[in-house]
Amino acid sequence: MKHAGWAAIVALLASLASSAWGADKPVGITVEQPYLDVIHDGKLFRIQRDPDNDAEIDPDYARTSRPCPPYCIQPMHVAPGVETIGELELLEYLKRITRRDSSVLVIDSREADWLVRSGMIPGAIHLPWQRLHPAHAEPQAVAEIMELQFGAVRTGIMWNFENARTLVFYCNGIWCGQSPTNIKQLLAVGYPPHRLKWYRGGMQSWKSLGLATAPYKKP
Repeated sequence: MKHAGWAAIVALLASLASSAWGADKPVGITVEQPYLDVIHDGKLFRIQRDPDNDAEIDPDYARTSRPCPPYCIQPMHVAPGVETIGELELLEYLKRITRRDSSVLVIDSREADWLVRSGMIPGAIHLPWQRLHPAHAEPQAVAEIMELQFGAVRTGIMWNFENARTLVFYCNGIWCGQSPTNIKQLLAVGYPPHRLKWYRGGMQSWKSLGLATAPYKKP
C-alpha cells in the first residue's frame, strides 16, 4: 500500500508540473514593460509580443542559407560613428516619435513587396533604399528627401546638417544590405554619423521575438 501511495503522489506532482509547464506564460517586452503604444499612420498602435508561448517565426524569415551575394552577413558596425542598436533602443526612438519628437525618423528601407508580405515596424515610415541611391533616383529627387524629410539644408553645392534629423534605419536583418547601403551613401554626402542609427537585426530579429507588425498600406 505504501508503494501505491507514493506512486499516486508522484503521478499527481508530475501532472501538476506538466500543467504548469504547458500553460501560457506572460510574454512582455521586458519585466517592467508589457507593451508600448506608438503612433503609426496617424493612429495608436500597440507593440507587444505574441502571447502564444508556442508561436514560431514567420516562414519568410526561417530560411538560413540565402545566396551570398547579395544576401551576405553584415558587420556589427556599418561605419565609424554610426551606432548599431537593438530592439529596446529602437523602442525608445519609437517612443520619442509618439511623443511628437520631430527630430527622429525610423526608416524601413525594404522594397514594397517585403512590406506587403511581412508588415513593418509600427511607427516607422517606408522609404525604399532605391530612392536614396544615385543609380536609381534623380539627384533632385534625393535632394528633396534630404530637405523635406531629413531636415538638411542645401547651401550651394554643400549641405548643412545642423538641424538634420536622427535617422534610424532597418531592413530585413543581418543578411540584408539595403539599409547599410543608404547609411553609407548619406555619410558620403556629409550626414553626421552620430545622427545615423542602424537596427542591424531588422525584421528578422523583430519577427523572431514575436513583436507586432503593422500592415503596409500602399501609397
